[in-house]
Amino acid sequence: MQYLISDGLQDYAESLNLMEKTVAGIISGASDELVWLTEHPPLYTAGSSAAKHDLLEADKFPVYQTGRGGQYTYHGPGQRVVYVMLDLKKRQATDIKAYIFNLEQWIINTLKFFGVDGQIREGRVGIWVENEGTEEKIAAIGIRVRKWVTYHGIAININPDLSHFEGIVPCGISQYGVTSLEKLGINVPKEKVDEVLKREFENIFM
Repeated sequence: MQYLISDGLQDYAESLNLMEKTVAGIISGASDELVWLTEHPPLYTAGSSAAKHDLLEADKFPVYQTGRGGQYTYHGPGQRVVYVMLDLKKRQATDIKAYIFNLEQWIINTLKFFGVDGQIREGRVGIWVENEGTEEKIAAIGIRVRKWVTYHGIAININPDLSHFEGIVPCGISQYGVTSLEKLGINVPKEKVDEVLKREFENIFM
């Protein structure tokens, strides 16, 4: 099991290539499992269920087709993206719903450390918070599994430019907004978020 924390903004296409190579290596037994914490320049990604009409501003940022589940999402500076490449078969944990539940709990436990009550909602992917009488999304989840090896993962909004989400309908849900730790009044460096993510990951998955 390895951790990788990347400095700077990582090219998304190169990140996809690294994930594909790592997953192939895990399947063949040549590579260790990997949890990769990174950050991207502003871009949109389209999951396998993305509806074209949910891309509201096609020219705003680059748009990448990706094999993960879900619909459109945004990645950009101030958002911690974590790609999780685990061998569920080796772990004797071949239950995708249970894996997603563990990802949700991982995010919830991380947010709790910073005093944020992250919640799940039936029929809505991701983690949500109640804020000033409404509900807003603070973290996204989108995964892919090949031969029981997972990839893609989660994204937590630390302090991104939330106006960048306006070019899409995030995850196909238009009636709710998005938020971040910064918007909730919590100013924390990503290094601290990384520290908590790593600890809580080990509490759940190790």
